[in-house]
Amino acid sequence: MTGLPPPDADFIAPTTDLWQEILPPDHPAGKAAPPYRFRYPARLPDGSILELPLRRLPDGERAVASLIANQASLAVAAALADHMAALAAGLGGDLVVGMPTLGLAFAAPVAERLGHPNYLPLGYSRKFWYRDELSEPVHSITSPDRAKRVFVDPNLLPRLAGRRLIVVDDAVSSGTTLVAVLALLGRLDCSLAGIVVAMRQGIAWRERLAAIDPGLPDLVRGAFAAPIFARAEGGWVPIPGTLDPGLGG
Repeated sequence: MTGLPPPDADFIAPTTDLWQEILPPDHPAGKAAPPYRFRYPARLPDGSILELPLRRLPDGERAVASLIANQASLAVAAALADHMAALAAGLGGDLVVGMPTLGLAFAAPVAERLGHPNYLPLGYSRKFWYRDELSEPVHSITSPDRAKRVFVDPNLLPRLAGRRLIVVDDAVSSGTTLVAVLALLGRLDCSLAGIVVAMRQGIAWRERLAAIDPGLPDLVRGAFAAPIFARAEGGWVPIPGTLDPGLGG
């Protein structure tokens, strides 16, 4: 007995054994076809597979494939960082900026693989020396009742000065947090080289970024993409048109 709850009738299962290994391209998991019951086999740029759990959204009729970076095995996190660094290498950036919170799991290893001596972490936790003008409000879709702010440490401003930035996060979905971070960075002495994520989730983020600058969506790279899913008999099926065709896996 594991003590874990059984899978429920909405095809949502415990995630204990997920995010723990990268499967080879010819693994049987890659042959899974919709409707997906509990897992979605995401393809990485080299053809290997990362199985992701499906999580039902609050409306009950849709689901998303989920990645929780700080619950992944070290081997999976390292493999994703390898792919992300390869995607970042051609962007011409000279400083990695890590988005809070789960983006910080990838920012340091991506910077290290690019040969950078350090990176710049953003955060939600305000230290007493932080300044309001070096922050931006964020309204998270996962915490709709909690408004928060993203901060840059004023002591790190010299590290930003004149640099071309590669913004790193675990995933881009609605684009809400990314837009807030770009607004903050846009007020500072730096420029944007590109955005690199592990997962491109759906395509809603494209419209939100394009509303700021039509060229922004094309600066996003991701190790893999996952669609949004709709409830169907026997599981979940990808909603047509929600699998991002952009650069990456």
